Amino acid sequence: MSHYGDYKDPLLELARQSIEHGLEHSSPARPDINRYPDALREPGAAFVTLQINGQLRGCIGSLEAYRPLVDDIADNAYAAAFRDPRFAPVSDQEFPELDIAISILTKPQPMSFESEQDLLAQLQPGIDGLILESAGRRGTYLPSVWESLTTPDDFFNSLKTKAGLPADYWADDIKVWRYRTESIHPD
Repeated sequence: MSHYGDYKDPLLELARQSIEHGLEHSSPARPDINRYPDALREPGAAFVTLQINGQLRGCIGSLEAYRPLVDDIADNAYAAAFRDPRFAPVSDQEFPELDIAISILTKPQPMSFESEQDLLAQLQPGIDGLILESAGRRGTYLPSVWESLTTPDDFFNSLKTKAGLPADYWADDIKVWRYRTESIHPD
């Protein structure tokens, strides 16, 4: 995985600028891609997580790398602030309080398993992010979710309910992909 930590400050600044642009213009910032090094112009997938005083305030991201990483971060920072359906849009008053973190994803890898127990035994707590797909539903948890759901059972059952499935759900059509993230956050 690339070492995006070398670009921590410009990436966090880009996310903050996109939210600020959103407050003023109701649209995400359009970064000048030529101002960024090649590594940040490559296609990349990222989630942007916003918190205020340690409480989630918005989290939106991409699972697939389909546009330059800087564009993905700018759009997802804006979306986390203004389009997360769980929260009202971020206000001018809240903006200075925002703690912004970026999670850059590796390419999701399909997992193969014989049963739910087999799948759970393969999970690496604190390392794996998961994408779950079944019965026309889909959900994902970033690796950071392991901080609050510490066992493979809890993590996977909660992911099922996030995807709109019962916690005890299991079916032959379940597909699971695993990915990792590199986290970028202020010190």
